Amino acid sequence: MARKVLVVGEVRDGSLRNVSFEAIAAGKTVAEGGEVIGLLIGESVSALGAELFQYGADRVVVVEDAKLGNYTPDGYSQALLTVIESENPEGIILGHTAQGKDLAPKVAAKLGSGLISDVTALESAGGNLVFTRPIYSGKAFEKKISTDGVIFATIRPNNIAPLEKNEEASGNVETVSAEIKDLRTIVKDVIRKATDGVDLSEAKVVVAGGRGVKSADGFEPLKELAAVLGGAVGASRGACDADYCDYSLQIGQTGKVVTPDLYIACGISGAIQHLAGMSNSKVIVAINKDPEANIFKVADYGIVGDLFEVVPLLTEEFKKLKVHS
Repeated sequence: MARKVLVVGEVRDGSLRNVSFEAIAAGKTVAEGGEVIGLLIGESVSALGAELFQYGADRVVVVEDAKLGNYTPDGYSQALLTVIESENPEGIILGHTAQGKDLAPKVAAKLGSGLISDVTALESAGGNLVFTRPIYSGKAFEKKISTDGVIFATIRPNNIAPLEKNEEASGNVETVSAEIKDLRTIVKDVIRKATDGVDLSEAKVVVAGGRGVKSADGFEPLKELAAVLGGAVGASRGACDADYCDYSLQIGQTGKVVTPDLYIACGISGAIQHLAGMSNSKVIVAINKDPEANIFKVADYGIVGDLFEVVPLLTEEFKKLKVHS
C-alpha cells in the first residue's frame, strides 16, 4: 500500500542531525513506494533541504519564521500541524531525540493519533508494517503494528541505516506559511556547554568511564582513545555523581541511551541502570579489574586489567593501525 509519509528533519547548530537521514530511510519503508516528504522547521533552514533530497526525500517543504529559531513545543507543533493539515500524510516519522520525544506526543494528542515511540527496527510482514521497540529498560522487545489512522513513530538514532547519499539528487524546496502565535515559552538564547568531537547520542564509537577512572583526570586517556577512534566520551552515573565529569555525558536509565557500533566500558561495574542505556550497542568491550563485574555478562569482549594500563595500549595500537591503513 503506497503511502504519503512526512519526515521531520532536525537541525542543530545550522546542520542536519544524522537521525534526519535515518528517518528518511524509515519513511521509505513506511511509504512502501509512496511519496516521502522531508520537513524542516526553523529560521533560515531552506538551504539544508538539498541534503534531504540527496538522502532520499521526494519533496522537501520548510516552515520558516523568526519565532522558530530555537525549539519550543508550542511553535514547532503549530508549524508541524499546519503542514500535516495541508499535506494530509498517512505516516509521520521523527527522530527519538530530546526534541522528537517532546514534540511527537504533543502533536499525536492534537491529532487523536497513536504513537509508536523509540523504534529500533521496522519491516513489512504479512501485509502489515511491524515496528520493533525496547521495553523494560531494554531487557525485552515488543513488536507493534498500526491498524488504524496515521502511522506515527519516532526512531532511535543509530539503529536504522540511512540510504546511500546521491549527490546528484535535487529538487525545489517548497515554503509553507504557518501562523506562529500565542507562544507560552520564548527562548532568548541558548548557551551550550563547551564540548569537543562527536555528538554522544549519534556516535558510532563510545568510550565510557565509571567510578574506576578515579578522578576527572582519569578521563583523559579515555578522551584520547575516543579521539583516535573518531568517537565520543560517555560516563556512568557513578562517575557523574563523583564529579569526575559533567552530567551531559551520563549514559543509562536516567541519562542518554546510546546504540553505537562499538562501546568500550572502562572501569564500569555494570549496574542495571547503566546497562539500560547501552546494552543495545552492537559490540561491547569491557575493561575492569574485577573479573566478577556485571559488565562482563553483557560484553562481547572482556579485558580483566587496570584501565590505566589497558587504555593507553589500545590507543597506541589503534594509532598504528590508522598509520598503516
